[in-house]
Amino acid sequence: MTNSNDQALNPAHFSALAKDLVGRALKGGAQAAEVVIVQSRALDVSVRDGAREEVESAESQDLGLRVLIGKRQAGISSSDLSAASLEKLAERACAMAKAAPEDPYCGLADPDQLARENPDLDLYDPSIPDIEALTETALATEAAALGVKNISKSGGANSGWSSSAVTVFASNGFQTARQKTSHGRSVMVLAEKDGAMERDWAQSNAHWAEDLRSCEDIGREAGTRTADRLGAVKLQSAAMAVMFEPRTARSLLGMFLGAITGPSVARGVSFLKDKMDEAVFAPGIDIIEDPFRKRGLGSSAVDGEGLARHKRHLVKNGHLTTWLHSLSSARQLGQVPTGHGALGLGGPPGVGTTNVHIGAGSKTPEALMADIGNGILVTDAFGPSFNAGTGDWSVGIAGFEIKNGMRAGAVNEMTVAGNLLDIYGRLIAASDLKFRSSANTPSLLIEGLSVAGQ
Repeated sequence: MTNSNDQALNPAHFSALAKDLVGRALKGGAQAAEVVIVQSRALDVSVRDGAREEVESAESQDLGLRVLIGKRQAGISSSDLSAASLEKLAERACAMAKAAPEDPYCGLADPDQLARENPDLDLYDPSIPDIEALTETALATEAAALGVKNISKSGGANSGWSSSAVTVFASNGFQTARQKTSHGRSVMVLAEKDGAMERDWAQSNAHWAEDLRSCEDIGREAGTRTADRLGAVKLQSAAMAVMFEPRTARSLLGMFLGAITGPSVARGVSFLKDKMDEAVFAPGIDIIEDPFRKRGLGSSAVDGEGLARHKRHLVKNGHLTTWLHSLSSARQLGQVPTGHGALGLGGPPGVGTTNVHIGAGSKTPEALMADIGNGILVTDAFGPSFNAGTGDWSVGIAGFEIKNGMRAGAVNEMTVAGNLLDIYGRLIAASDLKFRSSANTPSLLIEGLSVAGQ
């Protein structure tokens, strides 16, 4: 591990360039303009069977320009940051905007809407690992996984690092320059029994290397999960209690977040479009967004349009409390923007969240399993089918039978299905919430879910 101020990715270095390009666009006929410059560096090492297999290194810098003329807008991007290229870029963007169709909801934020503060959330680790350090951690992670009983072979282990810097300058006064880093390690292994092969994986990601889980912890998790899946069977089809462990439960949260985005609601393609202020989830369920968590994987105090973010309940005691708006979707629905604009590279902003979690319940997963007696614990999900307009959903699953209140033998090649409005309304949260990604949930239990097997 080496230390550096990473001067090659100093976002302040490009502030003058971004300001100059906005000026060129305004001189070319734009009434408003925005420039985004993204620089990135990454190093990733893959190992397999105790030897280094691949090293990948990447560096990039990309610029996006969005110009607005009345209610027309156009965006263009380039990786060529030379003066000659940027002058032509401004000319082309203005010409494109003049020919674009009108969008009555486009536009930059008003200056008085812009955030007044942008606190440091500790997302940048100045340490930079070299190839040897990444190789060492990848090998250690793989060795820990292979050391688990009944693991037959490695599917490969990875250790990587990346650093990114973003510079934004807009004609409305929005400007920012920020950096963040990402460290990660992962491993996948295989186990074989009676001609049947199982595989599983584990990983850890963090902004700071010191916040990663240990190689031994990741490896043991991957190995244990894989070995435990040996001897899986298919159960009879039935309606039964189904518990999703946190890793698979996150998909239930993800579909909810997609359904409450302003653009989805405005287009009428969300199964929740008529549910504002109603009880969508079971009583006691809270879904919270916290943009300000120190070192959080989704942390961001200011959104991509320069608006301040806020900690808020998206769901409180089961009731839906808000849509997720960019400026455009808020204008379209005649509502107040919520600070969920996602930065675009030359294009209009999208909608995105920061750190979101479902609040923990009062009972452990083991206690909930004891309560239900029989059912399925889902540890892997694949091949989902989801109708965003109706909420109908199905997914292939593997995991373990819950028998007499305890985890029993492995199961696979099964499918669960239902409508999310019904599922959310019967959701029970366990107490095992951990913050390991930008979207986190405890284990989630749904009783009486339709399960297809034999």
